[in-house]
Amino acid sequence: MNNAKTTMAAPVHLVDPPEPPKPHKDCDVCGALVEERAKAARAGDWSKVTDVNVEIGRHRAGRRRK
Repeated sequence: MNNAKTTMAAPVHLVDPPEPPKPHKDCDVCGALVEERAKAARAGDWSKVTDVNVEIGRHRAGRRRK
């Protein structure tokens, strides 16, 4: 007799994504990045949204992309 399991595995529970970084108030660079992030989100380009989140976080920390 075959003892193969014939039931489905338990469901996968995904965690909520982290909160996006908050831009500095009255910062033109942060404002432009927030607009870029919103545009990417409307287009469904979640990779770009993530990239812009990293840029905002680095800008806030005073680090620049090499």
